Amino acid sequence: MPWGLKRFHQFGQTHVVTFSCYHRRSSFIAASAKRIFENALERVRRSFGLCIYGYVVMPDHVHLLMSEPQRGTLAGALKSLKQGVSRRLIGDAEHFWQKRYYDFNIRSDEQFVEKLGYIHLNPVRRGLCDRLEDWEWSSFMQYATGCEGRVEIECEWMARKRERAAGKLSPARELPRSSQNRA
Repeated sequence: MPWGLKRFHQFGQTHVVTFSCYHRRSSFIAASAKRIFENALERVRRSFGLCIYGYVVMPDHVHLLMSEPQRGTLAGALKSLKQGVSRRLIGDAEHFWQKRYYDFNIRSDEQFVEKLGYIHLNPVRRGLCDRLEDWEWSSFMQYATGCEGRVEIECEWMARKRERAAGKLSPARELPRSSQNRA
């Protein structure tokens, strides 16, 4: 870690974490590579007891909005994630990831919403897609529709699912059809 840089971990805060592929190489072009990352993120989420609030896999970097782990340290969780992905994707290259990562502590609801929006808009800003829902490798669709993806996202939809499973919320039910749809 560079001299004078202090990370504030183990205070129960939410973090925005960004890390890049080695020399910003586009290592996540293939859909299979992005899926490998998502599967590894879900594995680390379960192993370390993380809450993932948002993520996006870009061709040359990744953004995560996440809690501190219940087990282990944030640095340990990220090391496990990066090693798991690189072991599967490195091929003949000497390095897969840039060293270290960028970490920003979220201190307010406004910052949380701002950073989540930034994460989800990243593929549109980079010209990789026209609309947020067109980029498959992010948490946006779970927020928008409640459809579960490869990574469990801690959002309103997931909270309702847990409440239903615990019997604290009435079961989901179909809404009556509109009178306009009746023939």
